[in-house]
Amino acid sequence: MKKLIALLFVIACVAACGTAAKKSELWEHDTIYKNWDHMSFSLGGHQEVSPEEAKKSVEEGWWGKETTVRVQGQ
Repeated sequence: MKKLIALLFVIACVAACGTAAKKSELWEHDTIYKNWDHMSFSLGGHQEVSPEEAKKSVEEGWWGKETTVRVQGQ
């Protein structure tokens, strides 16, 4: 019985991850980074973002499609 419950849990997790990956459009691209500048920025750790980097990220489309998230209580 425990094995069946564990198997069902694993199946549910895999299905949820697959749905999330499909919605994120990850599989539509051959890489997760738009270009070398994007990769360098993302792997560089926490840093202050300069106005030039912010402008470049918008112009080059680093962040994919925009989504709206509703926060409770606001």
